[in-house]
Amino acid sequence: MDDTPTDAEVACFEAGIKFGSLYHQFAGTPVSPESASSLETAMEAAIENQPHCRDVTVEILTDRLASALEDATAEYTELTGRFLEVEITVEYEGREVLTRMELDDGYPLMSVVSVRDLDE
Repeated sequence: MDDTPTDAEVACFEAGIKFGSLYHQFAGTPVSPESASSLETAMEAAIENQPHCRDVTVEILTDRLASALEDATAEYTELTGRFLEVEITVEYEGREVLTRMELDDGYPLMSVVSVRDLDE
């Protein structure tokens, strides 16, 4: 039995590393509806720097931010998974992995959407 990970498994692992980095690096960052777009850009650029990362799309849900701030005394809140939708595409040795983070029953769930061979 060969215990060596397949290229697809390594690509999935790489995607997990990117999500861990994105979430834990930026969770807690002060954010407002006005600063959301610049933070999205910074998050995308930071993660795209990592090896094997082909594309990152970060959307900070400003409607949820505005709703959270309605009764707040401050004009900003802390960034958490409930304000984020993220897609990350990783390419490794001819394999492409598409991953996504979305709120699922109040929890920011990160999942593999698809794994495909680029040679097909």
